[in-house]
Amino acid sequence: MYTLKEAWIRMNGAEPFEGWDGKLYCTETDAALTYHANETRGYMSAYTFTLIVAGELKIVYNGKDLTLHPNDLYFYSPGMQVSIVEVSTDYRGICLLADEDTTLLVPSARDLVSLTYASIVQLHEPKVTLTADVASRIRHRMMDIVDAVHSNHPFKDAIMQMLYGVFLLDLQGVQKQAIHVHTVSRRSEEIFLGFMRLLPRHFMEHHDVGFYASQLNITADYLSRIVRRVANRTVVDYINHLLVMEASYLLSATDLSVAQIADRLHFADTPSFSKFFLRLGGRSPREYRAAMPRT
Repeated sequence: MYTLKEAWIRMNGAEPFEGWDGKLYCTETDAALTYHANETRGYMSAYTFTLIVAGELKIVYNGKDLTLHPNDLYFYSPGMQVSIVEVSTDYRGICLLADEDTTLLVPSARDLVSLTYASIVQLHEPKVTLTADVASRIRHRMMDIVDAVHSNHPFKDAIMQMLYGVFLLDLQGVQKQAIHVHTVSRRSEEIFLGFMRLLPRHFMEHHDVGFYASQLNITADYLSRIVRRVANRTVVDYINHLLVMEASYLLSATDLSVAQIADRLHFADTPSFSKFFLRLGGRSPREYRAAMPRT
């Protein structure tokens, strides 16, 4: 998986400023900058929040087409695959990126993590369309962070963390107003959200449904039914999806051998990994590596 710093360097060629710790960044963006997001072929271990200011953005998010318009707030959660399909020439947005571990250390983030995944469950889209007034308020919150990023204040890091916490609190209020019609039961939603939080942290080592079910104190069959009911996908689909993305990242961005990658991803042996990657990725690991530009 990509850390926020690794993803940024891959997309932009360098850190945004000298000495950046890779924990938090906020910037205004346009069509050209947005297309760089396609340079990451694995998933990013970070949360991102993008407010559409002008123009239109079309993406494929977790296998689904999504079009974003002005005043839409779009959020990315770790473990989701995104590709940019089309960006209008007049597109402008503000993008806030935060390392996953940094986010989870913010007290106000815990509920937000659930709400971020809940938006997928309840709204079936990772976005909220804001009123003009609310969009303006969120935009000002984000621009405060942009200003802090480029300041020389001696307590810059602390200020950025504080502003990020305020932004998350404001966002919680926005999402709680938007997510109010429950299409699945509270219990089913809680189980699904618990699974989605466990997945990015354990998929490399645990490929079996039983592990995730045991962590949630339910049976494997029950977890499988809940995930299919909520997302119309299987638990194995989610696990395999992340394994393929992680393998793609390791093949394109590291010098690890195919055997070492198979071992890191806890496959029984190299042939079983190669067969898995060929079946889901369409090419053998060596063919994929040969076709990918190296960083």
